[in-house]
Amino acid sequence: MPEQLSEEKQRARAVWSAGDYPSIAEKIAEMGATTVERVDVREGERVLDIACGAGNATIPAAKRGAEVTGLDLAPELLEAGRREAEAAGVEIEWIEGDAEQLPCEDESFDVVISTVGIMFAPDHRAAAREAARVLRSGGRIGLANWRPTGSVGRFFATTAKHMPPPPEGFQPPPLWGTEDHVRELFGGTGVELRFEDAAVTFQFESADEAVEMFESKFGPVVTAKRTLEPEGKWEALRSELHATFEEELASGGDDGYPGEYLLVTGTKG
Repeated sequence: MPEQLSEEKQRARAVWSAGDYPSIAEKIAEMGATTVERVDVREGERVLDIACGAGNATIPAAKRGAEVTGLDLAPELLEAGRREAEAAGVEIEWIEGDAEQLPCEDESFDVVISTVGIMFAPDHRAAAREAARVLRSGGRIGLANWRPTGSVGRFFATTAKHMPPPPEGFQPPPLWGTEDHVRELFGGTGVELRFEDAAVTFQFESADEAVEMFESKFGPVVTAKRTLEPEGKWEALRSELHATFEEELASGGDDGYPGEYLLVTGTKG
C-alpha cells in the first residue's frame, strides 16, 4: 500500500473507486488488446501495466505468456482485476501503487504499458520518468491516451467546465494525447517514441443510456454529481453531457462513434 498519500492522491483514489469502472472499461476493452499487440508482448517477458484499472491491457498481456504486474492506486479496481484474471485463467501480480512513485527497481521490466491510465497521474513528468526508469535498456513501452480533440477529450472538457477550478499547475490528462507533450515528458529518458492515431468505437442505444451509465458508473462523473447536486448545479452538466452524446451518436450513425486516442510506442536505448 502506498504510504502517506497526499490529499490529492486520496481524492484521486476516491474518484476512481466510485461507481463501477469495470463496466465502463468493457466499452473500451479492445484498446488494451491493441496496445499489447502493437508493443508485441512476448512469452516470458516481464510486463508492468501502470494504472491498470481492472486489467484491460494486463490480462491480454498475460494471455501471451508474459509475467505481468498490474499496478493501480485504487484497491477496488485491483480486486476487480483479480476477478477478471481468475475468470480468464491467467496469473497476474496485482500491486497497489502510485504511478509517480513506482515501487519497482530500476530497469526491472521488459515492457511497460498503460491504457488510458498513466495519463491521469497529476504530475505528468514524474509519471513518464518513472515509466522510463523501470524499463530496461532495449525494453519497449506502449501507451494509449485519449486525444484532447476527440469525443472523449470533449467529454472531459465539458465536465471540467462545471467543476470547481483545479489546483494551480494542474495539467489536463488529455494532454497525454498530443505528440509534442509526450515527447517533452520523455525527453532525456532515452526512450525513442513512435506515434499512431487510433480509435475505439462507442455504441449506445441513445443519449439517455449513455448519460445514465456515466452518471452511475464512471467515477469522475459520479463524483461530479455528488459535488454539484447539493448546489443545484448538476442538471446543467447533465443536460450538456446529454447534448454532447446526442451529437456524437447522430454523427456516428448505427455503427457507433469513435473515441480517438493516441497510441504511443517506443524503445529505450
